[in-house]
Amino acid sequence: MSTRSWPRLFSVLASALAAACVPQVAPEPTPAPPPVAARPTPRPVVQPLADDWRDWPPTPGTWTYRQDGRGSLALFGPAGGDALLTLRCDRAARRMYVSRSGSAAAPLVIRTTSTTRQLAVQPTGGTPPYVAAALAADDRLLDAMAFSRGHIAVEQQGTATLVVPAWAEIGRVTEDCRG
Repeated sequence: MSTRSWPRLFSVLASALAAACVPQVAPEPTPAPPPVAARPTPRPVVQPLADDWRDWPPTPGTWTYRQDGRGSLALFGPAGGDALLTLRCDRAARRMYVSRSGSAAAPLVIRTTSTTRQLAVQPTGGTPPYVAAALAADDRLLDAMAFSRGHIAVEQQGTATLVVPAWAEIGRVTEDCRG
């Protein structure tokens, strides 16, 4: 290395040393944003029922089928809970009973895609309370329920409307009574 490059090397080293000895200044911290005032949670909007009953929300639950000494039953309701709607075949009497939970004496209105009918009900006298309407085993309302497209609505003044699926259990109990 020549002696002429010493001053230049010394200058570069001095600059580097000076830079290393100067304390680094941290940038100013960004101030935290001001707290946002809590906004009230909006209330859920209760949607009115659609004009067409087929667009009403379905009632939670499922159908089950079983047989007993009197005939067969199709029960609709929540898993592990009491049935909300029952179709019972009494084979000896060749009668079908449509019953729903509750004690309201108002008639049931059954809506299917092809038929709407009002049925007078009687209390069954059991616990929990149910009301029931009797139908002949060959009543065409039972066919309309079995073949309704998608759902069946069961309305009764003073109680919540039931919108239940038209599953095979309905036709199975009906055929048990006719056979």
